[in-house]
Amino acid sequence: MHTFIRGVILGTFVLMLATAAFSWDDTGHKTTAYIAWQQMTPATRDAVIKILRSAPEDSDLSAYYMQSAEGEEIRKLEYFMLAATWADIVRDRTLENRYKKYHKSNWHYDDTFWKQVGGAAEVLPKVDEGGLAVTKLADFDKAARSSASDKDKAIAIAWIEHLTGDIHQPLHTSARVTDREPKGDQGGNLFLLTPEGTPREKQQNLHWFWDSIIGRNTPLKGDTCERDYIASVARRIMKKYPASSLSSAIKLGAYEEWRKESFALNATDVFSPDLVRFQMPSEKYKRNAFRVAERQLALAGYRLGGTLNQIFGATPAVTPGS
Repeated sequence: MHTFIRGVILGTFVLMLATAAFSWDDTGHKTTAYIAWQQMTPATRDAVIKILRSAPEDSDLSAYYMQSAEGEEIRKLEYFMLAATWADIVRDRTLENRYKKYHKSNWHYDDTFWKQVGGAAEVLPKVDEGGLAVTKLADFDKAARSSASDKDKAIAIAWIEHLTGDIHQPLHTSARVTDREPKGDQGGNLFLLTPEGTPREKQQNLHWFWDSIIGRNTPLKGDTCERDYIASVARRIMKKYPASSLSSAIKLGAYEEWRKESFALNATDVFSPDLVRFQMPSEKYKRNAFRVAERQLALAGYRLGGTLNQIFGATPAVTPGS
């Protein structure tokens, strides 16, 4: 009963976080997880859920596995989707011990410092470490395949879920250098879209624009539950970008290649010629950005599902007649 009550409290807290903007927001990360789940074999799903439920108690990760009146498979899916957001949940400073132990701000991005020259990216020396997302992905991949304890593997899986999503958000790979931002623009956080002089609490920046792009274009409406909403978003993306159409791009384990592909989008699609500082993007920009974001989420989902299948020694089931 204690565990159940704790789970309900934590679940309520998670819902309160739903509007917060961290990397891809909750919608983005859960969409990636939903797509990955569709690629995962039953054996992989069972192994991942079993390990996640073995997470250290002080991480609170295992407590999110809550009762569902709709059956065990729905509960597993919802838990897997929520685990993809755990690395953002632990940003909460009110739970000080959990924050100090598990929050790692520089793991969420892996920046290339660059300047824009004639519509192309000229790579510059790093001003600082630029983030550790790729390094940590490789570390957690290795940990998940090792003889480490299930407690350690649970944390690794949660980070793999999250970081796979993070590095597919182009601005999590970018530190654009300008005269205004000689040390980089912090992934577009310093590139404001609201008029100069707008009060800080009302400012909107380019990083926020990309983080929240799915939810803003296809918002949750009416009485639709979050799971059904995420499912509808993910299924539309999978229909638009089926796994078969991206099979040659999956490149399991090539984390640095994934990052470079994401970074390449900055010079062409993120900082496109029609983007103007202190102005909201044009409708043309918004349409293209949404297209890019959907494809990136599809890639992230297929890659995440394939990675977990590979880690746990499974191969996708063959549909009869296929």
